[in-house]
Amino acid sequence: MSPVDLFARGRLADLDAATLERLLDRTPRDDPGLATSVAAILADVRERGDEALMEMAQRFDGVRLEALEVPREAWGGALSSLDPSVKAALERAATNIRRFHEAQLPPAVTLEVEPGVRITRAWTPLARVGVYAPGGRAAYPSSVLMGVVPAKAAGVTEVVVCSPPGPAGTPPREVLAACAIAGADRLFSIGGAGAVAALAYGTDIVPRVDAIVGPGNRWVTEAKRQVAGELVIDSPAGPSEVLVLADAEADARLVALEMMAQAEHDPDASCVLVSTSGAFATAAESALAAELATAPRADICSQAFATSGAILVVEDTQEAIDFVNRYAPEHLSVMTQDALSDAAGVRTAGTMFVGAAASVAFGDYMTGANHVLPTAGRSRSFSGLSTLNYLRSYTLQEIDDAGAAGMADDVATLASAEGLPAHAAAAAARRAP
Repeated sequence: MSPVDLFARGRLADLDAATLERLLDRTPRDDPGLATSVAAILADVRERGDEALMEMAQRFDGVRLEALEVPREAWGGALSSLDPSVKAALERAATNIRRFHEAQLPPAVTLEVEPGVRITRAWTPLARVGVYAPGGRAAYPSSVLMGVVPAKAAGVTEVVVCSPPGPAGTPPREVLAACAIAGADRLFSIGGAGAVAALAYGTDIVPRVDAIVGPGNRWVTEAKRQVAGELVIDSPAGPSEVLVLADAEADARLVALEMMAQAEHDPDASCVLVSTSGAFATAAESALAAELATAPRADICSQAFATSGAILVVEDTQEAIDFVNRYAPEHLSVMTQDALSDAAGVRTAGTMFVGAAASVAFGDYMTGANHVLPTAGRSRSFSGLSTLNYLRSYTLQEIDDAGAAGMADDVATLASAEGLPAHAAAAAARRAP
């Protein structure tokens, strides 16, 4: 069987500097004008609103829309016509997501920092949130659940979903049904950077939101980056990634299946195996070739492997963990004999799946953990989507007369040192009589 066309293979220590840098820097490079193009879309929607969105649907999605908003009756119709097994699976997933995200709600914290001075940090839900659900090559009702259910668990008043229209002028039936199951409030047939612009700035029809969450392609990711100063975004969640850490005792077919599962998402997906065994690396590549030969989405997978796929061999587990921390994958699958111990050495990953039974696919759909995660190495700085993304915190400061008198002199001193006499006077006026 022919070897898989991979971007890199062999011993990690033998990779040249350019190859290693390309593995670590997964930002797509084939469209240097992306930022400019996205900026133009954002500006167009901001200026022309719904008219621009209708034109973009025809230009980018190939459909002439009669309306941007999908009526709730259509959601109900989609839900009633959905395959009962699909409906049951979506409802089960929604239940698990809700349970896990409700458990994340943070308590208020109150502390008397000194006598008479009580500080409270409290949380309040955002009023309106936008959820982006990708479309294009596949329907992603799971992304609807991952965005909407946590928002409702956090107490968000209104959740607005945007998803690209299909040939019929609406998102796929599964997406509509997921909106009904998750408890979304409004749904719009809008995709790409235009959807991000509509949510960020608002139009006559699409309401302006306080935060935008959800994964997307490079256009969506870049648009979220550009509007980040206008409102809250979750994290840069672009094309999917998996790094599998495996030793000689791992199951080669299970490793191959984990790589295939992420590669089938997108030609820009990144799939890497790091193994402490050269013999296992060879076996895993043979298993990957066998899976690829019969895969329905083989073309997409092959492009992903050629662009950002790698099978690498390391001397020992520590070298593997060091590479994982540099790579900072979206998904980390640890298939070693001491999987939990090995995972404990990793500081940078969006989410970790520990042990051979823990397929990334379970987290994508059913465990209740969120599958909206930072990609392209950004898990060094960003966290995955959680309940906290739908909340904002504030502080409440209670100071009684004795507390004020106790701070007055020191605050007046500091204010005077900074050249702010009115501050000093405000503090001094609270001195003890």
